[in-house]
Amino acid sequence: MKLLKLVPDDTNIKFLKWRIPFYVVSLLLMAASWGLVLTKGLNYGVDFAGGQEIRATFVGEASAPIPEIRESLTSIKNVGDPVVQRFGAENEVSIRVKLPPEAEGDKEFADRLTRDITDTLKEDHPQVRIDGVDSVSGKVSGEFRSAAVWALLAAMVAIALYIWIRFEWQFGVGALFALAHDVSLALGMFALFQMEFSLQIIAAILAIIGYSLNDTIVVYDRIRENLKKFRKMPMPELLDLSVNETLARTVMTSLTLLVALLPLLFFGPASLFGLVAAIVLGLFVGTYSSVYMAAPILIWLGVSSDSFVPQETEADRQEKIARGETA
Repeated sequence: MKLLKLVPDDTNIKFLKWRIPFYVVSLLLMAASWGLVLTKGLNYGVDFAGGQEIRATFVGEASAPIPEIRESLTSIKNVGDPVVQRFGAENEVSIRVKLPPEAEGDKEFADRLTRDITDTLKEDHPQVRIDGVDSVSGKVSGEFRSAAVWALLAAMVAIALYIWIRFEWQFGVGALFALAHDVSLALGMFALFQMEFSLQIIAAILAIIGYSLNDTIVVYDRIRENLKKFRKMPMPELLDLSVNETLARTVMTSLTLLVALLPLLFFGPASLFGLVAAIVLGLFVGTYSSVYMAAPILIWLGVSSDSFVPQETEADRQEKIARGETA
């Protein structure tokens, strides 16, 4: 019985043939992503924005009346424009309210606002159950944002240094550019669809970085091996060969992860949707960037067939002459 092969052994796709158009598209997507982040902004959760988050279950009701809840809460003083979203089951909601600047650090104000919200909910829906209340000050949320940004930057720089040491500096630059591409597109998705951006999304982005790095290192390792074996092969052909040789492993890894993630994406709890959506996007952009970002940039950075061949020193030449070998 023959084993099923998703990618045939003789696969020879000319990936590098379209490297320039794909690079242009990728740069445009990165620019569009950052444009969305700067213009529309990210929909920060309470972790990053500060304020009160109240989770409630409308017991005895098939689904939570979100428009009605939002309308009734806007009549409360200092509530402003509350964010009311489903959180888990159809009758469970998350209510997020930002505190006014003058209430920063005022625990009594936050407690009073929470009581006003819960009293209003119970007045209209006597069976409502309050499942939890979280409070994050603006100062703490600002520290969370700073720590998250530094965590992402530190991870990317450490990865670039690791690849630089293991391979050559050009490979470190290529990996860093691929990671910047993947993170930019993930942020652009959250800015475009205004999905909640919380600490768990930072975890998802770090997972994207890890997956993309893993895929890139596999490709780079094969490129390095082929540079030593095929010293006269043109670089575009050698890169195509390397990517095709690792394609079966890449496809199998991605499909295995998708099998686990897609049920969570479509049938999992709403609280995990953003996390899973980010990782699913990361699977595609991480694979894409390993092929069309990390590999082609090596050509423009001057990697050649001599990059991994030890250069003969004057001492080596003198030793060969002493042994009677041709210089």
